[in-house]
Amino acid sequence: MARHALRLGMVGGGEGAFIGAVHRMAAALDGDWRLVAGAFSTDAGRNMRTGEALDLDPTRVYPSIETMIAREQVLPADSRIDAVTIVTPNHLHAPMAIAALNAGFHVICEKPMAMNVAEAEAIAAAVAASGRRFALAFTYSGYPLIEDARARVARGDFGAIRLVQVEYLQGWLSQPIESGGNRQAEWRTDPARAGMGGCLGDIGTHAFQLAEHVSGLRVQTVCADLATHVAGRRLDDDVSVLLRFDGGARGVLKATQVAAGEENGLRLRIHGEKGGLEWAQMEPNTLVLRWLDWPTELVRAGGPGTLHGTSALFRTPAGHPEGYIEAFANIYRAFAAAIRGEPEPESRAWMPGVEAGLRTMTFVEAVVRNSASHAKWTAVDAPKSGSG
Repeated sequence: MARHALRLGMVGGGEGAFIGAVHRMAAALDGDWRLVAGAFSTDAGRNMRTGEALDLDPTRVYPSIETMIAREQVLPADSRIDAVTIVTPNHLHAPMAIAALNAGFHVICEKPMAMNVAEAEAIAAAVAASGRRFALAFTYSGYPLIEDARARVARGDFGAIRLVQVEYLQGWLSQPIESGGNRQAEWRTDPARAGMGGCLGDIGTHAFQLAEHVSGLRVQTVCADLATHVAGRRLDDDVSVLLRFDGGARGVLKATQVAAGEENGLRLRIHGEKGGLEWAQMEPNTLVLRWLDWPTELVRAGGPGTLHGTSALFRTPAGHPEGYIEAFANIYRAFAAAIRGEPEPESRAWMPGVEAGLRTMTFVEAVVRNSASHAKWTAVDAPKSGSG
């Protein structure tokens, strides 16, 4: 029997926004989702123009999330939205996610999960109380070769892990473009909307989540240095962190948005006692395997040597590039399967949810505390568990 597409409502992502369009493309890729409603902007004109461009029923283009929730709740079950996607600035994530969950809707949210640990814990409590599903847009978890890498580490291919190095280099904030009308830069450098971390919250959380996700290890303590290189900027634009993992592994995290000329240079390297791996987001179809006593191997997406459990994440024949949109779509596909209550195969174990959000917020707070203090090391407190 054919499955119907789940119905999606979006908050944020209006005309001129970047990430909302990415979410819409990804959600549509497999036919699991159909965008039917939205509150895309607080600007009424921009909101309606976005709805028109997306060919939505104008009666389901709402002025606010509160209106969307109230009106969607009274629609018949076979037409109301099933889930809400939140693609707003960070300060709205928690109140919007909690409101949607309490109203009985599933939620997929942009990262970081919230402004602080307290808000993240409130979201986790709402997930547990509502029984609804919650997913977090840590996109890089959805890349097929990241899942391949995670599985290789988990089955012990490299022995005990000793070293974890992750870097995320961008250059787009090398100048004070937030003062020149760039809306994306404006809110990301505003503590009231972005939170306590600038570069740290925006891309440092991606790097941290990827390091823990693939290594299977948890960071215990951090030694951090936050810097702001652009004069007048109110949040960090450069992050350097030493990491100590459980089990004794050591790590380094570097994230910056002022490396002039860099595009989206996310790179992960993990080494154990017998070998290691390397993956780079700008060349996502190659996983490099290095061995102590064997020649270096290149595993190509969809080609021979990829692990059987990752096959569901590949979408194109070997040699055909796939990347960012497809990785996002993998999250939406896994989220749809979770909502439908389909059996949870091993290939969906990677989907980021509440736990990933809590971990990243505890990391952000620990880094900020450490950088502001004279302590050499600061503990990353274990978050309260929540269902996702």
